[in-house]
Amino acid sequence: MTNVKLNPYAAASGPMKTWTAAAVAIMESLEPSLVELVKVRASQINGCANCINMHTIEARGQGESEQRLYLLAAWREAPCYTDRERAALAWTDALTQLSQGHSHAAAYNALANHFSEEEQVKLTLMINVINGWNRLAVGFGLWFEPEEARALV
Repeated sequence: MTNVKLNPYAAASGPMKTWTAAAVAIMESLEPSLVELVKVRASQINGCANCINMHTIEARGQGESEQRLYLLAAWREAPCYTDRERAALAWTDALTQLSQGHSHAAAYNALANHFSEEEQVKLTLMINVINGWNRLAVGFGLWFEPEEARALV
């Protein structure tokens, strides 16, 4: 970590270990490629450079293409995402941008068409997790390279 305002792992190690363990368990409950796309998309919306960096590296490591990563900011117009991915990205956009209004009915309908009820809950928890990480990283000026982040788990 460089240029941090506060190291949350040093300031509150117990809660951070609990948060990290919960985050890992939630993120491991869905397919890794979908999880990375959602993490990058939420991080783009939130302007979290740390998480965009980390999760694009992770996505590439799992075989994600450069094209799909570059087009993620314009996923609605890009033809390279599956219907299931589109439903997850729409749900991510809706939940990450709650302050812009509660017009997420269409996103929920798409979600319900492509995800079981259990998967809907898992995805919603995962979106909450990445939004939480974005707020920790932006708020405290965190910068982790992926290897550093893995060492904290």
